[in-house]
Amino acid sequence: MNIAGETVLLTGATGGIGRVLAERLTEAGADLIVTGRDADALRELATAVGARWVPADLADPRDVTDLAERCAGTSILVANAALPASGDLLEYTPEQVDRALAVNLGSVAVLARLLAPAMVGAGRGHLAFVGSMSGKAATPYSSLYTASKFGLRGFAHALRLDLREEGVGVSLIQPGFVGEAGMFARTGAPLPRGARTVTPDQVATAVIRAVERDRGEINIAPVKLRLLCALAVQFPAAAAWIQRQGAPDDTARRIVDAQRAYR
Repeated sequence: MNIAGETVLLTGATGGIGRVLAERLTEAGADLIVTGRDADALRELATAVGARWVPADLADPRDVTDLAERCAGTSILVANAALPASGDLLEYTPEQVDRALAVNLGSVAVLARLLAPAMVGAGRGHLAFVGSMSGKAATPYSSLYTASKFGLRGFAHALRLDLREEGVGVSLIQPGFVGEAGMFARTGAPLPRGARTVTPDQVATAVIRAVERDRGEINIAPVKLRLLCALAVQFPAAAAWIQRQGAPDDTARRIVDAQRAYR
């Protein structure tokens, strides 16, 4: 689907990847609408790229419904918003669990439900979901985040089957560790030993390619990580053993400690 001239709704627009996505989508000719919780940052971004802006807290079902209503006519949804949700599950309150799942998975499903009917009626449209390689392989202290990304992957592939004959595409874009911007850059959290990163621009390029070429899934990560994740899909115990050999026992905990403020 050609992006030029289409109304595109981008969630999570004020984050590191989101800002790059906003710039690239505008360059591609989108009639862009950006959304996020921080109204001031959203206004600044919208002014910079020439987009419309609609503030919304995706953990609030009323905000999600209002967002869909105010963005009626959207022909491409790029669902990029997510909370890190890292850490020991036992340290989360039930309210924090609900919020993480609502933002990372629930809001995506509801926005797709509310925006897709108009796309189906028009016989054209696209839903692009930015997930994570954590949707294929589990890592320590990430049970909540991993659950949301495993769920997003299943949702995307099943919805793609449902909407294929309606002329509406569904794509899942799964980055590995992202450098320069986003969670690791903002928190200073250490990367796992030997890990290599991808750039926000690589993620944005993959999103645009997924929409324009109707790709079902694009994984953006170094070969070693992609191979480990492919192994984890079929042999999770073997992949877990390999992970344990490759990093000191305290690495995952140090990452989580650095990310707590970002949560």
